[in-house]
Amino acid sequence: MVTIKKEIGTKNTHKLSAIPHTLSKVFKQSIVILILIALWEIVPRIGLVDRVFFPAFSEVVAAFWDMLISGQLWTHFKASIIRSTLGFFIAIIIAVPLGLLIGWYPIARELLNPVLEIFRNTAALALLPVFILLLGIGEVSKVSIIIFACVWPVLLNTIAAVRDVDPLYIKSAKSMNINDVQLFRKVILPASVPTIFTGIRMAGTGAILVLIAAEMIGAKAGLGYLITVTQYNFEIPKMYAGIITISLLGLIINQGLLAVERQFSKWKQPVK
Repeated sequence: MVTIKKEIGTKNTHKLSAIPHTLSKVFKQSIVILILIALWEIVPRIGLVDRVFFPAFSEVVAAFWDMLISGQLWTHFKASIIRSTLGFFIAIIIAVPLGLLIGWYPIARELLNPVLEIFRNTAALALLPVFILLLGIGEVSKVSIIIFACVWPVLLNTIAAVRDVDPLYIKSAKSMNINDVQLFRKVILPASVPTIFTGIRMAGTGAILVLIAAEMIGAKAGLGYLITVTQYNFEIPKMYAGIITISLLGLIINQGLLAVERQFSKWKQPVK
């Protein structure tokens, strides 16, 4: 009983001693952002830049809050997140199986490599007019351009992940006389997860960037539409509030994907 109490006391002591370290780490990670925010607030107020075109940070926050309370910001945020999420997940559903197939079977790689080389170097936004001409200016063209933009980073990273699996893992697994399905499920897939998720995170960022550009043309809602309309109406604080919202959205998506990646990569994490 005494031993158990000592162990509990030791764990609590370790947790308490870790708090200052955690706070210090958070402060170090935040200090540059805090400095930039302070500069954003001060520079327009002292007249170094035109306050009409570059309002103080507090004015942008006030505009952000007004749009949030009125529901205007949520309307545009919801439209953007639905489009980007739909295109993003469809791209993953297409790209991951196809990448595993191409990476595992050399014949598939030889047949499809010329096509991959052509389209991987074609910027998605360069094809936006084509998507609009073929699919109109509605939701289909916007989701389709997101799918196109997201497919390539996921596909290429999946192919690279399968091809770069350590041959020693494969030889060791084959020495145990497991079949191809088990080899693929227990060796190839787990070893490929980190590289695949690198492509997925790149696609998550790309989905937002491409969507914003697409929403600036022919949309009636969305963060890209919000930025364009507020610029035309000279509502500059609201424009910056929309830009900040996009940055926060990208940060949330990236952190969410990192959390999912950690769950799938637990086998690689050291045992504490």
